[in-house]
Amino acid sequence: MQPTLLVLAAGMASRYGSMKQIQQFGPGGETIMDYSIYDAVGAGFGQVVFVVRESFREEFSQIFDPKLEGKIRASYVTQELNDHLDGRQLPPERIKPWGTAHAILCARNVIKEPFAVINADDYYGKEAFVSMSEFLQTQCREDNYSVVGYELGNTLSEHGSVSRGVCEVDATGNLLAIQERTKIFRENGQIVFEDEKGIHPLRASTPVSMNFWGFHPSFFDFSLHQFHDFVDRNAGNPKAEFFIPLAIDAFIVSGRGRVRVIPTSAKWFGVTYKEDAPVVERSFRQLVQDGAYPDRLWT
Repeated sequence: MQPTLLVLAAGMASRYGSMKQIQQFGPGGETIMDYSIYDAVGAGFGQVVFVVRESFREEFSQIFDPKLEGKIRASYVTQELNDHLDGRQLPPERIKPWGTAHAILCARNVIKEPFAVINADDYYGKEAFVSMSEFLQTQCREDNYSVVGYELGNTLSEHGSVSRGVCEVDATGNLLAIQERTKIFRENGQIVFEDEKGIHPLRASTPVSMNFWGFHPSFFDFSLHQFHDFVDRNAGNPKAEFFIPLAIDAFIVSGRGRVRVIPTSAKWFGVTYKEDAPVVERSFRQLVQDGAYPDRLWT
């Protein structure tokens, strides 16, 4: 069975200031998602599912349906604040989406096969899609998930802090723990993160998650229970987000299974800030010049 690619594209992009998910970066007007889907098709994925907001669902389908017809099946699900609360009251001051793990839940009625999860605004590289496809088709089980592990030094923005899931990996390549660090940046030539206790150093080689995960569909039921517990604990916090690493950490700690870290030395790039856009455009032009992609991706 061919795996599915789930693209998280419902974020509000508050730091970026506009809908970066559909901004054109490639020489033929391609979005970052176009390159990810192109790599997924080449790696054997059979379906792409977009998680979007209802307010721009139609715009998404008008952009991607003509491109993808005959190449890969495409469908759309929406992420809204009241999804999957199951009777729980939405805090009146809540305006942000519930986060990445909640976004995955929005596809639980559409995806029935092993699937990969990516962000819409991150470029991951061909190698990562090939490795993930192989994992999903040969190793993925209810007790065996995966994540692509990038080297932290290859994932930073020069224009501000970033959020990364910092991974602790055992000697056999399995994830021991993952902690979401929401403010990582360079300072005086060193990579650091800041939390409520101060500023702390991190090695450039530290493996981090860029939200490229591989899951068995059993993850939907597990994460739904975790989400309900999260909402109950954070009813008074309008900014709390149910990140994928929170669900994964619970999965590992509970003994439900393991998460294989798929290492890569690829250089990530993406758009967190407006100032990142020219770097992304130059990177795609270089990849096209190097022959990694055609200058018109879908024609």
